[in-house]
Amino acid sequence: MKKFLSIICILGIFIFSGLQAFADDAAEAKEFFNKYVNAANTYSTTIPNFYSPKAKIIRQVVKPDGGLVNVNTDTATYMKQLKLGQATAKIRKYKNNYRNITVTKVANGYKVSAERQPTGETYWLKTYQIVQKQPDGQWKVIEELMQTKEQIFLRYAK
Repeated sequence: MKKFLSIICILGIFIFSGLQAFADDAAEAKEFFNKYVNAANTYSTTIPNFYSPKAKIIRQVVKPDGGLVNVNTDTATYMKQLKLGQATAKIRKYKNNYRNITVTKVANGYKVSAERQPTGETYWLKTYQIVQKQPDGQWKVIEELMQTKEQIFLRYAK
């Protein structure tokens, strides 16, 4: 009987520590997202450091009729576009507000989902990042989808 209770206790400790590790990583993923939001809203030059060099970047264009078109790009191209857009964004004091932030464990990391509201708008758009803890302990965005109503992105659609 003592052996049985000992095994149950040991299993309970393993299960609890596994759940605790999940909770810690999920909290770290959300903290990483919050740091990203702060960096983006302050036009930080550190934004490229948040992304894996091979991140999958998706801009989902919401068309006026409600249709959706995914525009995929690579990290290098996205960073060039971001750098060009940051100067204008800073002048316009453009920022994004986020709500309904959730963190979900997925096969390759944690999916941080939210709704995003651009400055001066009344609507909310879907967004998510899949973030992954790297071997060196740093978190990186490995996939991002951000909805936009900016129709100019359609010229990049394939």
